Amino acid sequence: MRDDTIVSGLQRLEAWLVTGSQHLYGAEVLGLVDEHARDIATSLDVSPDVPVRIVAKPVVPTAEAIATVLREADAAPECVGVIAWMHTFSPAKMWIAGLSSLRKPLVHLHTQFNRDLPWGEIDMDFMNLNQSAHGDREFGFLATRLRVGRKTIAGHWRDPEVARRLGWWTRAAAGWHEAHRLRIARFGDNMRQVAVTEGDKVEAQARFGFAVNGYGVNELTARIDSVPVADVARLVDAYRDAYTVAAELEPGGDRHDELRTAAAIELGLRGFLDDGGFGAFTDTFEDLGSLTQLPGIGVQRLMADGYGFGAEGDWKAAALVRILKVMADGLPGGTSFMEDYTYHLGDPVPEVLGAHMLEVCPSLTSGRPSCEIHPLSIGGRGDPVRLVFDASPGPAIVVGLADLGDRFRLVASAVDLVEPDAPLPQLPVARAVWRPRPDLATAAEAWLTAGGPHHTALTSALGIEPLEDFARIADVELVSTDETTTRAGFERELRWNAPYYYLARRP
Repeated sequence: MRDDTIVSGLQRLEAWLVTGSQHLYGAEVLGLVDEHARDIATSLDVSPDVPVRIVAKPVVPTAEAIATVLREADAAPECVGVIAWMHTFSPAKMWIAGLSSLRKPLVHLHTQFNRDLPWGEIDMDFMNLNQSAHGDREFGFLATRLRVGRKTIAGHWRDPEVARRLGWWTRAAAGWHEAHRLRIARFGDNMRQVAVTEGDKVEAQARFGFAVNGYGVNELTARIDSVPVADVARLVDAYRDAYTVAAELEPGGDRHDELRTAAAIELGLRGFLDDGGFGAFTDTFEDLGSLTQLPGIGVQRLMADGYGFGAEGDWKAAALVRILKVMADGLPGGTSFMEDYTYHLGDPVPEVLGAHMLEVCPSLTSGRPSCEIHPLSIGGRGDPVRLVFDASPGPAIVVGLADLGDRFRLVASAVDLVEPDAPLPQLPVARAVWRPRPDLATAAEAWLTAGGPHHTALTSALGIEPLEDFARIADVELVSTDETTTRAGFERELRWNAPYYYLARRP
């Protein structure tokens, strides 16, 4: 069992501000450096854009002090990454040992304590203390020389844009932190003969940290069969409070027993995941064991509570959904498993209709979902219960993770969620309609050329910057489309990336 709830908030996590200096300047200057670092950390810590705690560590004036604090950062379970700042000049050879062994994410904050220069008062004491412009260049050179991946943020620490960009980085670092703790339960195997949902689980664990473990479906059904009747009744009441329940599923309705079955599936699945410490899971309609219906509403509600999910054995999608949910914690909007299902290629604007058989997370809607039961023409089981709704309009990102054999590739598309052009009374599933940027044809051609998967994570809570930060931390390729994308430019990027990632691959 995990030592925290599945969504416990990012406030329990920390990023450490490590400030470099040297003994050359004397004890009084080092005292001021330490004081200023604490002031900066306090300011960033209370920023609404920074979701984790920012903790100032004592100034590090020697190689030994640097190596020690960076080892401590690596060992601290609550620390998601290190913020490096050089208040004064910090000779960078002192950083070689520490940076060479650092495993946690790194961001270089290029700031200085004072925003404005007191022109009429500047003397050499002022210059020696306030020389981040000098010290950070020394640090930047050494980090580049050691090929240390990092994000660099330049600007005054009170600038809201600096806090915003640092906040995105801390969210990406928290996603990386979660990836290394994430266990995925895979009920059954992959959907038969499907290529893109396969992949190298060993390499994925080596690259991202998450572990994928397989279980027979009947291990789950045994858990479902043991769910107490009283617990099922309480969950059915919760469904009736939260959703508009179809009359046939209400108590006394001719299909109420099937709602109770769906509730038992949710409770059994939730108990299995919680007891095993799993943060994500997959299933497949081709291997349902003795389940009487494909999990629908239970999967949707588990995603709404923060679990990752991938259909048809797609463990990469399950991991991605969970990681993005952690990164988006506390933000407006939602994150869900998704699939590009079909297109509208006519007027006024070409659009994508995204959906799946059942499993779209209700975090995508601000409305009240409808709880319904309808036939499912595949799977060979009874009609499953599901939540039906339209995703709320707004900007979003569609993200997929593909295993190309020699490396993993993240593929992202900036989109705008819109209301359906007309009602969809005959489509009994949750769905999202979006317009890709710059247009459907360009974005679709780019996605296909990049080998992007058909199972994705759709998030209306995050933009592209935290995804770029995550890819940098993971040292994994990311290609994306937005309003600036051209076909020729995207293809050139893919060609340039191929030799880069070949030469930069790990031994």
